Amino acid sequence: MLVPVSQEMLLSADPADSRPLWVVAEGELQSWLASQPAPVVAWVRGHGFQAERHRVLSLPSAEGGIGGAVAGLGALGSARDLTVWHAAGLSDRLPGQSWHLATPLPAPAATRLLLGWLMGGYRMSRYRLNGSEPPRAALVPPAGADLEYAAAAARATALARDLINTPANDLGPEELAEAALDVARSHGARCQVLTGGELAGYPMLRAVGAASAREPRLVDLRWGERDAPRVTLVGKGVCFDTGGLDLKPSAGMLLMKKDMGGAACALGLADLVMRLGVPVQLRVLIPAVENSIGGAAYRPGDVLRSRKGLTVEVGNTDAEGRLVLADALAEADVDRPDLLIDLATLTGAARTALGPELPAAYSPNEALLQALRRQGEEECDPVWPLPLWPGYDDDLASKVADLGNVSATPFAGSIIAALFLKRFVTETSDWLHLDLYGWNGKERPGRPVGAEAQCVRSLFQLIRSRYSAKLSG
Repeated sequence: MLVPVSQEMLLSADPADSRPLWVVAEGELQSWLASQPAPVVAWVRGHGFQAERHRVLSLPSAEGGIGGAVAGLGALGSARDLTVWHAAGLSDRLPGQSWHLATPLPAPAATRLLLGWLMGGYRMSRYRLNGSEPPRAALVPPAGADLEYAAAAARATALARDLINTPANDLGPEELAEAALDVARSHGARCQVLTGGELAGYPMLRAVGAASAREPRLVDLRWGERDAPRVTLVGKGVCFDTGGLDLKPSAGMLLMKKDMGGAACALGLADLVMRLGVPVQLRVLIPAVENSIGGAAYRPGDVLRSRKGLTVEVGNTDAEGRLVLADALAEADVDRPDLLIDLATLTGAARTALGPELPAAYSPNEALLQALRRQGEEECDPVWPLPLWPGYDDDLASKVADLGNVSATPFAGSIIAALFLKRFVTETSDWLHLDLYGWNGKERPGRPVGAEAQCVRSLFQLIRSRYSAKLSG
């Protein structure tokens, strides 16, 4: 398994050897300056520091060295309103020394600052010849911060990012399954990987992977006590998507190593749930496959029988993700879990509608959908609800099969994909479908160009609040 960035290198255990770090919003700057000695005030004003977001100013000591630093938060009401992304660039912008937070923060804000600090330390250096780095800034965990959660969430984020960032030549179905096995081993979970003839009951998964020399697999991870509430995660694990015989243009294939982003985020979420001991009976299903071209490739016009028994006419081989997800969802649905969640880099239509930062969220349970949206806002890990609009269900009609895998219309592609999946979830009322992007297309503090772990923290908080509260009450 890939090893996430070491969090220990970003933390310091010795407050006595650390320098003070203040975090200040624009509206708080004058009151903060009033508490500082005259040389610091002159230094700050001389450098034109206005507490702009992401600006960091080192402060001199009496001996001429670095005596501290102040970080701007921009136009927030106060420092207590900071998010993880306000803090995510600090470990890069500060000198490589030890720091302690000098601004008093309530526990939730202290936790967000610590999590942002750790997430901002992520690096993908596996493929660089010289992987060494200069000394990094280290932070004494702030008073009141939930160190256990922050460290676990940062680790889960790094795990998902590492998997998505890994190119397909090093991460095929076998390697993705091995990563799941490693996660299972680290938590004492049970994990079975089906392949070859063992996949006879998953005909659409087999069909999508038939043209690749890398055999498809189905990961089935289980953890937790049998009498606990049942939570099942399904993650789309298409390790590379050529589009199949409906071949993508070359530009469309450039990011297709990330088409297993749903599986990566599902594994990150599972790692977080197990690491923090959320009292649930967890199951994770990952259909791991490569959508290639070749003599054995499935074709437009083929009719596939699904695990659920429904027949599906293939209108486009580039709509493969919903096929492999459907077989896995049908298996998950048989158990009637208390909560069923699937995560997938499923449609370009969701990105057209919402952009790369807002995963589209669907559920037949409106209260569940709104609860996830609230958690996303609190965690700075947002989702945006879209409707399972029944008026578009007829667009999946087929003249030769129970349904088609695509619509003839160019409209509402994400909704129609969600409606397709809904046909395979008939026994479970609390189902969430997340159509995510899993990628940062532009460089920002703590969010380098490359993989992003979307929905991991928001879904974790939803699961923890839903089931820990029930059991403790």
